[in-house]
Amino acid sequence: MILADKIIELRKKNGWSQEELAQKLDVSRQSISKWESAGSVPDMNKILKLSEVFGVSTDFLLKDEMEMPETAKAVAVETDTEAVRVSMEEASSFIAFRNTSSARTALGVMLCIFSPILLIVLTSLSESGRISLSEYQGTGIGLCVMMVMIAAAVALFVMTGLQGNRYEYLENSSIDTEYGVDGMVREKKERFRPVFTRQLTIGIVLCVLGVIPLFLAMILSFTSASLLYTVAEGGVLFVIGIGVFLIVRCSMIWSGMNMLLEEGDYTRAGKEESKRMAPVASIYWCLAVAIYLAYSFITRRWDVSWIVWPVAGVLYGVVVGIMKAVHSRV
Repeated sequence: MILADKIIELRKKNGWSQEELAQKLDVSRQSISKWESAGSVPDMNKILKLSEVFGVSTDFLLKDEMEMPETAKAVAVETDTEAVRVSMEEASSFIAFRNTSSARTALGVMLCIFSPILLIVLTSLSESGRISLSEYQGTGIGLCVMMVMIAAAVALFVMTGLQGNRYEYLENSSIDTEYGVDGMVREKKERFRPVFTRQLTIGIVLCVLGVIPLFLAMILSFTSASLLYTVAEGGVLFVIGIGVFLIVRCSMIWSGMNMLLEEGDYTRAGKEESKRMAPVASIYWCLAVAIYLAYSFITRRWDVSWIVWPVAGVLYGVVVGIMKAVHSRV
């Protein structure tokens, strides 16, 4: 076993992320990543520090033929008794599934955002007499199309969720990857990094600038009943829908690789925190959906009700922060 693999195995045995190990060694996370991918070798001072942090000898770290010392094995048994072993085949299968499921999930979310567009346009045009349909006919057609799109989105969510049940342990349980898995995943992650950065940036920018069509319509038209204003309302949802599609797709692929590497939100400590937060998260997001639907149907202002989601996201961060603070005090 080479030094890179020993560092990976010892780090995981202790339940540390790359960031946590980097802090203990007073180096950057990028340095840990390079050591674990065999892109560089730590100098002797860092070898000594690694030996101290992991509780192993420098001989074990430097000599490829040496087996894991008994002390390290004892720690592994104590801390990783429930760790699930992930093979190269399983990891490759999960990455392929994540690429497919991310597109399906992102499409489902986009369909939900697009669903009220026709309802908004037909209702406004029928109310103003610009089309031959009555107000009830326009609303009825719009509602039918909206429900069909939502049903298609739900079908995508259910199908993806059922297919992904076999990989649920990667999100919730401690894992140990077989030889070569970390290197393979890390290589794919680095290749995907520029794509992730680009799509996430574009998605966020589209969500922020998505309201511009509505502002332009307000400037160029004198009444909210104008055709330009109606088209702009649909345009807001269209632009935001594309932005959210990009954000969801790239984020799911990125988080999938973090699951296999146990990094980011998927460190072992993070998984334990997620388990504690699961009941709160379920209740919170059910309430958010209820508020969104109730406000949208009562006011029929689908062009502005989308603001519930960014507000809910920000408030959820506050709730998580409060829960963590309370737990740390306890």
